[in-house]
Amino acid sequence: MSDPTWITLLPPLLAIGLAIGTRQVYLSLAGGIWLGWIILFDWNVAAGLAETIESTVRVLGDDYDARVIMFTLVIGALIATLSSSGGVAGFVGWLERNRWVTNARRSQLLAWLIGVGIFIESNITVLVAGSVSRPLFDRYRISREKLAYLIDSTSAPICILIPLNAWGAYNLGLLNEQGVDQPLGVFLRSIAFNFYSFAAVILALAVVLLKLDWGPMKRAEARAAKGEVLAPGATPMMDEGMLSHDEDTAIPPRAVNMFVPVLVLVAAMPLGLWITGGGDLREGDGATSVLWASLAGLAAAWILLLAQRAYSIDKLVRIALRGAGGLVPLALILLLALALGDVTGQLGTGRYVAGVVEGSLAPAVFLPLVFVVSSAIAFSIGSSWGTFAIMIPIVVPAAAALGLDLAPFLAAALSGGIFGDHCSPISDTTVISSMAAATDHVDHVRTQLPYALAGGAVATVCFAIAGAFL
Repeated sequence: MSDPTWITLLPPLLAIGLAIGTRQVYLSLAGGIWLGWIILFDWNVAAGLAETIESTVRVLGDDYDARVIMFTLVIGALIATLSSSGGVAGFVGWLERNRWVTNARRSQLLAWLIGVGIFIESNITVLVAGSVSRPLFDRYRISREKLAYLIDSTSAPICILIPLNAWGAYNLGLLNEQGVDQPLGVFLRSIAFNFYSFAAVILALAVVLLKLDWGPMKRAEARAAKGEVLAPGATPMMDEGMLSHDEDTAIPPRAVNMFVPVLVLVAAMPLGLWITGGGDLREGDGATSVLWASLAGLAAAWILLLAQRAYSIDKLVRIALRGAGGLVPLALILLLALALGDVTGQLGTGRYVAGVVEGSLAPAVFLPLVFVVSSAIAFSIGSSWGTFAIMIPIVVPAAAALGLDLAPFLAAALSGGIFGDHCSPISDTTVISSMAAATDHVDHVRTQLPYALAGGAVATVCFAIAGAFL
């Protein structure tokens, strides 16, 4: 649509509303896609339905999207392999034998530390933290919703602060496209202004240390304290059969079977960025690198288990297929979320939200405005990276026209993208966090929302104060 209007908001709002109201995420996303194409085809319902199907198929024709979905299946295979071999159980046992994790608080602190410590890529962060921490959360009767919140709040907020990872490479590329002089220097200076990311990480730590359980999270914790892992009627985002240790294996649980593949996984990510970037991490391909990293981790797990004579190749293949199958629901959600992102892009949803307020207020309030608009876009389209692609081309010339430092405005755009993404039930990062914690996706969104809103309120005030001194 050449001139987007408020109607462009209807598809994402329909998907979000249906997801929260009905808990049927698949149908909600499909409904949003269908409505989007109905609008684009001048309200022709039949043509909209036909294009809904075709546009979803076309997602797989995009190299980036196909790699993301393939990564999901490979990670499923890796998680199943680590769990079946006793790698996760061995690592958890090692933590407990060394008295590193002996109670509920330390279990939560471990999840927070993993989220902060593995800053290579957000999906890797949540999957590692979820796999390691989930057994401990269940043992000490902590809700899986709490686990999903902790790993969601320490993945993207940390990754966005690091310039030399997939997130940094992507945003440096966007800055370079806008002709920004010394984009790395601008990015580094923006880190201090990324208020929501700091608020989210610090609040998550406070939740652990001070037991700050609010609203739906408080009810989830009370339920978990009774030994009820999931809420009545909840549907976990992962087949829990793929998480169990294979008692038939000839080897006992060993921490090394968890540690080595994860180490290879994490180390392979920057290596992939370096290779795909021709020796420059900032120019690397994040989607390709994360796929290579997951395959490298799976290969390392297989080599270890074959060397220990724990499994035959046939058994490893069957475990991997079981794990990949367990994540097919997630792959389907990602497929639909990507298709919804495509149709909202064609509708111009992001451009409409940004254009509503662009240039309508004085420079003194422009900084918090950038944060709010970026948040609204991310919430509507369910993609922080998509939001960055929309907002950075807006804030770069705007800051230049006002004669203001670009760094705080870049931070507001990035910070808002993370905040809106945390609040949105159609966000891929939020979905993957639900999967990693093996909890119901809508339950994760409901329990996380009060904390995200609290962090967003703090960030808005901080941006307003910072804007007053520009």
